[in-house]
Amino acid sequence: MSQKSERRGIHVDQSELLCKKGCGYYGNAAWQGLCSKCWREEYQRARQKQIQEDWALAEKLQREEEAAYASSQGAQSQPSLTPFSKFEEKKTNEKTRKVTTVKKFFSPSSRTAPKKESHEGKTPSPSITRQSSIETDRVSRDFVDFLKNLQKPGREIHKQSRAFIENMANKKDLGADELSECVQDFYQNMSDRLMTHFKGSTERVERVMDQVEKYIMTRLYKNVFCPETTDDEKKDLATQHRIRALHWVTIQMLCVPVDEEIPEVSDNVVKAITDVIEMDSKRVPRDKLACITRCSKHIFTAIKITKNEPASADDFLPTLIYIVLKANPPRLQSNIQYITRFCNPSRLMTGEDGYYFTNLCCAVAFIEKLDAQSLNLSAEDFERYMGEEPRAEPGVPEPGPADGAGARHDRVLEGARGLQSDLIGWQESVEREVREILEKYPLEIRPPASAIDSDNVENDRLPPPLQPQVFAG
Repeated sequence: MSQKSERRGIHVDQSELLCKKGCGYYGNAAWQGLCSKCWREEYQRARQKQIQEDWALAEKLQREEEAAYASSQGAQSQPSLTPFSKFEEKKTNEKTRKVTTVKKFFSPSSRTAPKKESHEGKTPSPSITRQSSIETDRVSRDFVDFLKNLQKPGREIHKQSRAFIENMANKKDLGADELSECVQDFYQNMSDRLMTHFKGSTERVERVMDQVEKYIMTRLYKNVFCPETTDDEKKDLATQHRIRALHWVTIQMLCVPVDEEIPEVSDNVVKAITDVIEMDSKRVPRDKLACITRCSKHIFTAIKITKNEPASADDFLPTLIYIVLKANPPRLQSNIQYITRFCNPSRLMTGEDGYYFTNLCCAVAFIEKLDAQSLNLSAEDFERYMGEEPRAEPGVPEPGPADGAGARHDRVLEGARGLQSDLIGWQESVEREVREILEKYPLEIRPPASAIDSDNVENDRLPPPLQPQVFAG
């Protein structure tokens, strides 16, 4: 079968990586194929529309209540106090519902948090509640040292960053999308101010924003990574289970142009696996992206060494899928969502970081939808590999790719049984040799050493320096 047909389930056109709005930036599956800029615009429009609909619904309900009250007043000759009281209660409830709805879709105010905690005591200061770890303290010191070079703007940046962290501490009840929106709004406002201060110097603004992101996300990491309000953890477990079930996928099945028999290629494959696993140990979205970038560069190097020519995009994606299957990175979905929600959006929209991250998202999506056709296998072979029993006629042998795996499995079991038998035989031979040695050279128990002239009854009369002493023989 041709190479082209084998690649049909893996090949992704580069145009599919771009934003569906046609803005030229990289899209993301978590943003429905849009870039961060277009997604925020769509999100803001949808949120504004929802607010307007909630206001319209609240006003409609209020008019209906007023009309019902007016009709009840006309039907009764003498109005009683009870219907009026019920109407006032319903009217108050509707007003409260409207206010709550508006607060939900607008940025939730931190003024509600102190009310909730007023019975529990005063909110501790950020210096008390911050995570007492070496990394957090080091990042804080580095951030202060970096801002000293900016003098007056540096003090203002530090003040706003600390205020934002304190404000976020009062928003623990928000969902992941609302938390992401707060962080992205802070990035945007800070970037706009820095752009004005540095008079349009994009490079300097990006350098400062990298430090700001590192500082605030290190401090907020425990609260915003894999929050309880999301199903990120459930997706992590599903992805890990899926990758484990696909442990049998080989390089040949994915048409990966990598020869691991070459030592230098094998080293780059191992480094790529290590980098994608190391992503979970990082706290800052930019550092997680850096792990993905290093992994991707090792992949390109391995392909280049194997083919003796620069790697293409068609070669890169299958190899990245193979690396993810080999590595089975911990909390893969949570890390992807964390980067998507809290990374500086400019990094995901352009540049090599954005390109490699978009390809990783495509690789994960491919793994989730991987089937027999995409690997150029029959449905029976794919089911057999996945551990399912295919349908077959009784008494008819079922040859296929899985037979080799079954034979290898039998050989491994046979070797394990042989090793167990050898260990038991070795233990028995050692015990037998020990018994033979003890029989040939019996253990003699000698009496304890006695003092010189111990039979002399007048020893006790001698002064201490002259009393007989015991010497080890």
